[in-house]
Amino acid sequence: MTRPEPRESVLFVCLGNICRSPTAEAVFRERAARAGLGDRVLVDSAGTGGWHVGHPPDRRAIAHAARRGYDLAPLRARQVTREDFRRFGWILAMDEDNLRDLAAMRPDAFGGHLGLMLDVAPSLGVREVPDPYYGGGEGFERVLDLLEEASERLLERVAPGLRG
Repeated sequence: MTRPEPRESVLFVCLGNICRSPTAEAVFRERAARAGLGDRVLVDSAGTGGWHVGHPPDRRAIAHAARRGYDLAPLRARQVTREDFRRFGWILAMDEDNLRDLAAMRPDAFGGHLGLMLDVAPSLGVREVPDPYYGGGEGFERVLDLLEEASERLLERVAPGLRG
């Protein structure tokens, strides 16, 4: 039996691609798989900065995610490219600074959705996923809380195009 081609594609973006965006990638991938849609959506993450390219996620991000059943360990940081605007229909930044950087590199022909991840979950009352890098464990837990809820709301938005 052949696997269906992905019908949607989502890229999560933060600054270095070692904390927030790989966490978003793992959480959303798990939510899509749980809904039976994992093979119908392409999910990835990247950073606007390139200094962590090839590195695994931050050890604290890996540890906190693992406690909730998400495996970030195999992921490796990469930098956003112009090609990503051809590959992904949804490009979601973790904060306004990264959204501005993405908007500056967006090709005129990009017809997908470029926005903030938390804008899909207005009930959270915040628009940016805070960067936990310089803080303690509570920051990584807050990131997971926000991304779990936002991933559920994002899945509600993309799932109708994936079913059937």
